[in-house]
Amino acid sequence: MKGPGLFSEIGKNAKDLLNRDYTYDQKLTISTSSASGVGLTSAAVKKGGLYSFDIGSQYKYKNTLIDVKVDTNSNISTTVTISDILPYTKTITSFKLPDYNSGKLEVQYFHDHASFASVVALKQSPIVELSGTVGTRGIAFGAEASFNTASGDFTKYSAGVGLTKPDYSASIILEEKLDTLRASYVYHLDELQKSSVVAEIVRRFSTNENIFTIGTRYAVDPQTTVKTRLNNSGKLAALLQHELKPKSVLTLSGEFDTKALERAPKFGLALALRP
Repeated sequence: MKGPGLFSEIGKNAKDLLNRDYTYDQKLTISTSSASGVGLTSAAVKKGGLYSFDIGSQYKYKNTLIDVKVDTNSNISTTVTISDILPYTKTITSFKLPDYNSGKLEVQYFHDHASFASVVALKQSPIVELSGTVGTRGIAFGAEASFNTASGDFTKYSAGVGLTKPDYSASIILEEKLDTLRASYVYHLDELQKSSVVAEIVRRFSTNENIFTIGTRYAVDPQTTVKTRLNNSGKLAALLQHELKPKSVLTLSGEFDTKALERAPKFGLALALRP
């Protein structure tokens, strides 16, 4: 990636540290790949008392990646990603059958000091999303907006700034039509960025609501990682992730409300296997 990256990358380090890999369902994923560029992924999920299954196939040829997924509800999701049709660009087309109005076309452009992205729904009177950033790999200023061509209204607009250094990253984003301020800070405790601490504050102006969240990630050893998260509402979450063998990972996570201990805690398990 060249330049400052997309607008969606601003604040992504904090978001991933606080949310990524936490799950409160039971999930099994098995992935295989061949030398010809074909990959197969099967997933089974138990959520509450309901089960769901899906199977996906990925095929990569030169600068094109095709991803097809079929689930138990007979939905067929397809994503086609093509890099460098034009220099510094990536084009992504996606659709889900039988929903013929689900198609989207996304074009991304990356350069040394700017990046842009445009997403258009492939239907009559589509919603058009635009975003852009300027800066460098170390600092980025960006904005995004979504426009409903049917109603002639902006459904969302946001602006933000992100700072990334080898040992820390910080971001400030005004989102939800500038009604919400989200500020975050991540500090890495080692050069490999395997152990980190994060703090985030979300201020919603229309309701005077404040949400404070802190989190940690600690590498016990090269194969084992522990994460924790706590917010000012008293919800405490923890995660243990262990690499059983290369690219095969077991994840255990849980959450409980420290201010309502009578409530049952949530537990989840995810096992991703790559033979």
